[in-house]
Amino acid sequence: MKPLTTLDANFSTSPQINTEDLPDIKAAGFKSVICNRPDSEDGGAHPDHHLLEETAKKLGLEFAYLPVVPGQINDTNVADFKTIIAKLPAPTVGYCRLGIRSKILYERSR
Repeated sequence: MKPLTTLDANFSTSPQINTEDLPDIKAAGFKSVICNRPDSEDGGAHPDHHLLEETAKKLGLEFAYLPVVPGQINDTNVADFKTIIAKLPAPTVGYCRLGIRSKILYERSR
């Protein structure tokens, strides 16, 4: 599993995950995963969110996709994030390329 940054008891962030990380995320007690990285970012060299979502759901994890372009987080993104996080069972792991967008979204949604 990638190194996590714990923001509080309900939310942690991670750099880009892959399917092999999901069993460890589940074993660590997380109930949900949210992807904040567009599939097309970096030419799509990272795993597509559909693949991660399918694997997560097979493991019993909830999954949400809210792609945000780096450096372009806006009030609509924050409002959408807040709505999604309120519906997902906690604790949740948010990820993007480095975990920074997920961290900013969570902090601004508070």
